[in-house]
Amino acid sequence: MSASMQDVATAIRDEVCAAGEPWVGQLKTGQILRIIDLEGNQAVDTLIYATTNPDERYSATDTIRRQRQLYLTTGSRLWSSDGHVMLTIVGDTCGRHDTLGGACSAESNSVRYALDRRFMHSCRDNFLTALAALRGPRGPLGKRDITSNINFFMNVPVNGAQLTFADGVSAPGKYVEMRAEMDVTVVISNCPQLNNPCNAYNPTPVRLLVWDAS
Repeated sequence: MSASMQDVATAIRDEVCAAGEPWVGQLKTGQILRIIDLEGNQAVDTLIYATTNPDERYSATDTIRRQRQLYLTTGSRLWSSDGHVMLTIVGDTCGRHDTLGGACSAESNSVRYALDRRFMHSCRDNFLTALAALRGPRGPLGKRDITSNINFFMNVPVNGAQLTFADGVSAPGKYVEMRAEMDVTVVISNCPQLNNPCNAYNPTPVRLLVWDAS
């Protein structure tokens, strides 16, 4: 873990993403994004696309394979499907972030919890809403463009071949901070999940700050 030297007063963008809502932000090369877990244990599902060509996007497979690490923290590089580093984690006061748990959806809510959970709001809904406003070579982005995502602040222990959605390891005010190594578009679902302890069954807001390159 490592703290940041960035001054909040100099941020060029300072916003709060409400509990359960999506957020989209574009970062130029060298800019820095900080995601703050305001109340603790809030899962922040995140997708990343190359701004100039959204067909290039964050690859969980390449990120895990190249670094031989399942979890992300300070120094972790987020690799793209084309073999480029998209973002580097330069500050992290939480300690680790999940790469495997995926995003909740109508289907997963039904399978994991109960059939009547199918119609609950989900991260997949948020991603579809956010992506509809972005365009790629084939037009607006959509279902085919949702890939494996990062779950910042989410605790997903791996025991052999089994994943467990466990109580979070974050706390109020913890944050993760990333530097853009290329022009990227960051798409966030501030997870609305009410059925597992990843966010203590209580979705809460997160704060997002952006700084220009030093």
